Amino acid sequence: MTGVLIIDKPADYTSFDVVAVCRRLCRERKIGHTGTLDPMATGVLPLLLGKATRSASLLEDTDKTYEAGFRLGLATDTEDVTGKVLETNESPVSRAVLEKVLPQFRGEIMQVPPMYSAVSKDGKRLYELARKGLEVEREARPVTIFQLELTEYDETAREGKLMVSCSKGTYIRTLIADLAKAAGSLGVMTSLRRTRACGFTLEDAVTLDSARELAEAGSLESCLRPVESLFAHLPEAVVSGPQAVRFQNGGQLDLGRIAAFHGTAPQDGAAIRVKSPEGVFLGLGRVELEKGQLAIWKLF
Repeated sequence: MTGVLIIDKPADYTSFDVVAVCRRLCRERKIGHTGTLDPMATGVLPLLLGKATRSASLLEDTDKTYEAGFRLGLATDTEDVTGKVLETNESPVSRAVLEKVLPQFRGEIMQVPPMYSAVSKDGKRLYELARKGLEVEREARPVTIFQLELTEYDETAREGKLMVSCSKGTYIRTLIADLAKAAGSLGVMTSLRRTRACGFTLEDAVTLDSARELAEAGSLESCLRPVESLFAHLPEAVVSGPQAVRFQNGGQLDLGRIAAFHGTAPQDGAAIRVKSPEGVFLGLGRVELEKGQLAIWKLF
Protein backbone atom coordinates (compact mmCIF):
# COMPACT_ATOMS: atom_id res chain seq x y z
CA MET A 1 0.00 0.00 0.00
CA THR A 2 1.51 3.32 -1.08
CA GLY A 3 0.21 6.84 -0.55
CA VAL A 4 -0.54 9.51 2.04
CA LEU A 5 -3.13 9.00 4.78
CA ILE A 6 -4.20 12.22 6.49
CA ILE A 7 -5.22 11.55 10.09
CA ASP A 8 -6.95 14.00 12.42
CA LYS A 9 -4.89 13.08 15.47
CA PRO A 10 -6.89 12.82 18.70
CA ALA A 11 -5.65 14.22 22.01
CA ASP A 12 -3.64 11.99 24.36
CA TYR A 13 -2.07 10.05 21.48
CA THR A 14 1.57 10.48 20.56
CA SER A 15 2.38 10.67 16.86
CA PHE A 16 4.04 7.27 17.23
CA ASP A 17 0.81 5.87 18.74
CA VAL A 18 -1.06 6.96 15.61
CA VAL A 19 1.59 5.39 13.37
CA ALA A 20 1.34 2.12 15.34
CA VAL A 21 -2.45 2.02 15.04
CA CYS A 22 -2.40 2.75 11.31
CA ARG A 23 0.37 0.23 10.69
CA ARG A 24 -2.00 -2.45 11.95
CA LEU A 25 -4.98 -1.06 10.06
CA CYS A 26 -3.11 -0.72 6.76
CA ARG A 27 -1.05 -3.86 7.19
CA GLU A 28 1.86 -1.85 5.89
CA ARG A 29 5.23 -2.12 7.63
CA LYS A 30 6.74 0.98 6.04
CA ILE A 31 4.88 3.92 7.52
CA GLY A 32 5.97 7.24 9.02
CA HIS A 33 4.75 10.77 9.68
CA THR A 34 5.83 14.21 8.49
CA GLY A 35 6.08 16.07 11.80
CA THR A 36 5.52 15.22 15.46
CA LEU A 37 2.51 16.50 17.36
CA ASP A 38 2.62 16.58 21.17
CA PRO A 39 0.13 14.27 22.95
CA MET A 40 -2.18 17.14 23.94
CA ALA A 41 -2.27 18.44 20.35
CA THR A 42 -4.85 17.40 17.76
CA GLY A 43 -5.23 17.84 14.03
CA VAL A 44 -3.55 17.20 10.71
CA LEU A 45 -0.97 14.41 10.81
CA PRO A 46 0.00 13.18 7.32
CA LEU A 47 1.17 9.56 7.34
CA LEU A 48 3.44 8.26 4.58
CA LEU A 49 2.86 4.67 3.49
CA GLY A 50 5.05 2.39 1.40
CA LYS A 51 7.11 4.20 -1.23
CA ALA A 52 5.73 7.51 0.04
CA THR A 53 8.15 7.22 2.99
CA ARG A 54 10.92 8.16 0.54
CA SER A 55 9.58 11.71 0.62
CA ALA A 56 9.91 12.16 4.40
CA SER A 57 13.22 14.04 4.27
CA LEU A 58 11.83 16.39 1.60
CA LEU A 59 8.93 17.49 3.80
CA GLU A 60 10.75 18.32 7.04
CA ASP A 61 11.00 22.04 6.31
CA THR A 62 7.40 22.65 5.22
CA ASP A 63 5.47 25.30 7.16
CA LYS A 64 2.44 24.42 9.26
CA THR A 65 -0.65 26.22 10.56
CA TYR A 66 -2.14 25.93 14.04
CA GLU A 67 -5.06 27.12 16.12
CA ALA A 68 -3.71 27.62 19.63
CA GLY A 69 -5.67 28.29 22.80
CA PHE A 70 -4.03 30.28 25.58
CA ARG A 71 -4.61 31.61 29.08
CA LEU A 72 -2.89 34.66 30.54
CA GLY A 73 -1.81 35.21 34.15
CA LEU A 74 -0.22 31.80 34.58
CA ALA A 75 3.22 30.25 34.02
CA THR A 76 4.07 26.53 34.18
CA ASP A 77 7.25 24.49 33.79
CA THR A 78 6.02 23.04 30.48
CA GLU A 79 4.59 26.33 29.15
CA ASP A 80 1.22 24.62 28.71
CA VAL A 81 -1.74 24.02 30.98
CA THR A 82 -0.62 20.46 31.86
CA GLY A 83 2.50 21.61 33.70
CA LYS A 84 3.37 22.54 37.27
CA VAL A 85 2.33 26.09 38.14
CA LEU A 86 5.38 28.28 38.77
CA GLU A 87 3.87 31.75 38.97
CA THR A 88 0.61 33.67 38.64
CA ASN A 89 -0.22 37.25 37.72
CA GLU A 90 -3.65 38.79 38.22
CA SER A 91 -3.01 41.94 36.17
CA PRO A 92 -5.66 42.53 33.47
CA VAL A 93 -4.63 42.48 29.82
CA SER A 94 -6.80 44.12 27.18
CA ARG A 95 -7.26 42.92 23.63
CA ALA A 96 -5.72 46.18 22.44
CA VAL A 97 -2.50 45.44 24.34
CA LEU A 98 -2.26 41.96 22.80
CA GLU A 99 -2.91 43.31 19.32
CA LYS A 100 -0.19 45.91 19.86
CA VAL A 101 2.53 43.33 20.64
CA LEU A 102 1.61 40.85 17.90
CA PRO A 103 3.64 42.53 15.12
CA GLN A 104 6.94 41.98 16.95
CA PHE A 105 6.36 38.23 16.70
CA ARG A 106 5.71 38.15 12.95
CA GLY A 107 8.46 37.35 10.47
CA GLU A 108 11.79 35.87 11.51
CA ILE A 109 12.23 35.88 15.28
CA MET A 110 14.65 34.32 17.75
CA GLN A 111 13.12 31.71 20.04
CA VAL A 112 14.64 29.87 23.00
CA PRO A 113 13.37 26.25 22.99
CA PRO A 114 11.56 25.18 26.17
CA MET A 115 13.14 22.77 28.66
CA TYR A 116 10.33 20.30 27.97
CA SER A 117 11.34 19.69 24.35
CA ALA A 118 13.22 17.12 22.28
CA VAL A 119 16.06 19.54 21.54
CA SER A 120 19.46 18.08 22.50
CA LYS A 121 22.03 19.75 24.74
CA ASP A 122 25.42 18.05 25.17
CA GLY A 123 23.94 14.75 23.98
CA LYS A 124 20.92 14.89 26.31
CA ARG A 125 17.33 15.66 25.43
CA LEU A 126 16.15 18.77 27.24
CA TYR A 127 13.02 17.03 28.51
CA GLU A 128 15.20 14.36 30.17
CA LEU A 129 17.01 17.08 32.11
CA ALA A 130 13.75 18.88 32.90
CA ARG A 131 12.25 15.72 34.40
CA LYS A 132 15.22 15.61 36.79
CA GLY A 133 14.46 19.14 37.88
CA LEU A 134 17.38 20.61 35.96
CA GLU A 135 17.40 23.72 33.81
CA VAL A 136 20.25 24.53 31.44
CA GLU A 137 21.06 27.49 29.26
CA ARG A 138 19.63 27.18 25.74
CA GLU A 139 20.63 29.07 22.66
CA ALA A 140 17.97 31.05 20.84
CA ARG A 141 17.21 29.77 17.35
CA PRO A 142 15.69 31.56 14.35
CA VAL A 143 12.14 30.59 13.40
CA THR A 144 9.71 32.26 11.03
CA ILE A 145 6.13 33.25 11.86
CA PHE A 146 4.39 33.73 8.52
CA GLN A 147 1.00 34.63 10.02
CA LEU A 148 -0.06 35.45 13.56
CA GLU A 149 -3.59 36.60 14.35
CA LEU A 150 -5.62 36.94 17.54
CA THR A 151 -8.88 35.26 16.54
CA GLU A 152 -10.61 35.17 19.95
CA TYR A 153 -10.07 36.86 23.30
CA ASP A 154 -12.16 37.10 26.48
CA GLU A 155 -10.73 39.94 28.57
CA THR A 156 -12.51 38.79 31.73
CA ALA A 157 -11.24 35.21 31.57
CA ARG A 158 -7.98 36.32 29.90
CA GLU A 159 -8.34 33.40 27.52
CA GLY A 160 -8.23 33.36 23.75
CA LYS A 161 -7.06 31.75 20.55
CA LEU A 162 -4.32 32.47 18.04
CA MET A 163 -3.94 31.46 14.41
CA VAL A 164 -0.28 30.75 13.72
CA SER A 165 1.42 29.77 10.45
CA CYS A 166 5.07 29.02 11.12
CA SER A 167 8.27 27.31 10.06
CA LYS A 168 9.68 24.02 11.26
CA GLY A 169 11.04 24.12 14.80
CA THR A 170 8.61 26.71 16.16
CA TYR A 171 7.30 26.03 19.67
CA ILE A 172 3.81 27.49 19.90
CA ARG A 173 3.73 27.30 23.70
CA THR A 174 6.95 29.31 23.85
CA LEU A 175 5.49 31.82 21.40
CA ILE A 176 2.51 32.24 23.73
CA ALA A 177 4.72 32.65 26.81
CA ASP A 178 6.87 35.24 25.01
CA LEU A 179 3.83 37.10 23.68
CA ALA A 180 2.30 37.20 27.17
CA LYS A 181 5.56 38.55 28.61
CA ALA A 182 5.62 41.30 25.98
CA ALA A 183 2.07 42.19 27.05
CA GLY A 184 3.17 42.47 30.70
CA SER A 185 1.71 39.17 31.84
CA LEU A 186 2.31 35.42 31.91
CA GLY A 187 0.82 32.86 29.55
CA VAL A 188 0.34 29.16 28.90
CA MET A 189 -1.00 27.18 25.98
CA THR A 190 -4.33 25.50 26.73
CA SER A 191 -4.90 23.71 23.41
CA LEU A 192 -3.24 23.14 20.07
CA ARG A 193 -4.85 22.04 16.83
CA ARG A 194 -2.86 21.73 13.62
CA THR A 195 -5.08 22.84 10.78
CA ARG A 196 -2.64 22.52 7.88
CA ALA A 197 0.51 20.53 7.11
CA CYS A 198 2.19 19.54 3.82
CA GLY A 199 -0.56 21.34 1.92
CA PHE A 200 -3.33 19.27 3.56
CA THR A 201 -6.07 20.65 5.82
CA LEU A 202 -8.57 19.23 8.30
CA GLU A 203 -11.02 18.78 5.42
CA ASP A 204 -8.62 16.20 3.97
CA ALA A 205 -8.28 14.27 7.23
CA VAL A 206 -10.09 11.28 8.70
CA THR A 207 -10.35 10.45 12.38
CA LEU A 208 -8.77 7.31 13.81
CA ASP A 209 -12.25 5.92 14.48
CA SER A 210 -13.22 6.47 10.84
CA ALA A 211 -9.97 4.85 9.73
CA ARG A 212 -10.77 1.79 11.84
CA GLU A 213 -14.26 1.53 10.34
CA LEU A 214 -12.91 1.88 6.80
CA ALA A 215 -10.26 -0.75 7.47
CA GLU A 216 -12.90 -3.18 8.74
CA ALA A 217 -14.90 -2.55 5.57
CA GLY A 218 -11.79 -3.09 3.43
CA SER A 219 -11.97 0.42 1.98
CA LEU A 220 -9.28 2.34 3.84
CA GLU A 221 -7.19 2.53 0.67
CA SER A 222 -9.86 4.82 -0.81
CA CYS A 223 -8.69 7.52 1.63
CA LEU A 224 -5.09 7.46 0.44
CA ARG A 225 -3.77 10.47 -1.42
CA PRO A 226 -1.21 9.83 -4.17
CA VAL A 227 2.43 10.58 -3.37
CA GLU A 228 2.35 13.28 -6.05
CA SER A 229 -0.16 15.27 -3.98
CA LEU A 230 2.68 16.12 -1.59
CA PHE A 231 4.35 18.05 -4.40
CA ALA A 232 1.33 19.55 -6.18
CA HIS A 233 2.82 23.03 -5.73
CA LEU A 234 5.84 22.19 -7.90
CA PRO A 235 6.02 22.74 -11.68
CA GLU A 236 5.62 19.66 -13.87
CA ALA A 237 7.66 18.19 -16.71
CA VAL A 238 6.08 15.66 -19.09
CA VAL A 239 8.76 13.50 -20.70
CA SER A 240 8.74 11.12 -23.66
CA GLY A 241 8.61 7.35 -23.30
CA PRO A 242 12.38 6.86 -23.79
CA GLN A 243 13.10 9.73 -21.38
CA ALA A 244 10.81 8.15 -18.77
CA VAL A 245 12.77 4.90 -19.01
CA ARG A 246 16.06 6.79 -18.78
CA PHE A 247 14.87 8.77 -15.74
CA GLN A 248 13.70 5.63 -13.93
CA ASN A 249 17.06 4.00 -14.62
CA GLY A 250 18.95 6.88 -13.03
CA GLY A 251 19.85 8.90 -16.13
CA GLN A 252 19.87 12.68 -16.43
CA LEU A 253 17.49 14.29 -18.93
CA ASP A 254 18.30 16.92 -21.56
CA LEU A 255 16.16 19.97 -20.72
CA GLY A 256 15.88 20.89 -24.39
CA ARG A 257 14.26 17.56 -25.24
CA ILE A 258 11.61 17.51 -22.54
CA ALA A 259 8.21 17.36 -24.21
CA ALA A 260 6.42 19.93 -22.06
CA PHE A 261 6.68 22.03 -18.91
CA HIS A 262 3.65 23.09 -16.91
CA GLY A 263 3.81 25.80 -14.26
CA THR A 264 6.59 28.31 -13.78
CA ALA A 265 9.56 28.31 -16.16
CA PRO A 266 12.43 26.09 -15.00
CA GLN A 267 14.76 27.91 -12.60
CA ASP A 268 18.24 26.73 -11.71
CA GLY A 269 18.06 24.39 -8.73
CA ALA A 270 14.27 24.18 -8.85
CA ALA A 271 12.50 20.92 -8.05
CA ILE A 272 10.27 19.55 -10.82
CA ARG A 273 7.62 16.83 -10.87
CA VAL A 274 8.44 14.37 -13.64
CA LYS A 275 5.60 12.49 -15.37
CA SER A 276 5.42 9.96 -18.16
CA PRO A 277 3.44 10.60 -21.39
CA GLU A 278 0.58 8.68 -19.77
CA GLY A 279 0.58 11.03 -16.77
CA VAL A 280 2.23 8.62 -14.33
CA PHE A 281 4.24 10.37 -11.59
CA LEU A 282 7.82 9.09 -11.79
CA GLY A 283 9.57 11.24 -9.23
CA LEU A 284 11.27 14.56 -8.70
CA GLY A 285 14.03 16.14 -10.74
CA ARG A 286 16.35 19.06 -10.02
CA VAL A 287 17.05 21.65 -12.74
CA GLU A 288 20.72 22.22 -13.62
CA LEU A 289 20.60 25.10 -16.12
CA GLU A 290 24.37 25.37 -16.58
CA LYS A 291 24.50 21.73 -17.68
CA GLY A 292 21.20 21.99 -19.52
CA GLN A 293 19.81 18.96 -17.77
CA LEU A 294 17.25 17.69 -15.31
CA ALA A 295 18.98 15.60 -12.66
CA ILE A 296 17.26 12.94 -10.60
CA TRP A 297 16.35 14.05 -7.11
CA LYS A 298 13.98 11.33 -5.89
CA LEU A 299 12.30 8.36 -7.59
CA PHE A 300 8.95 6.92 -6.51
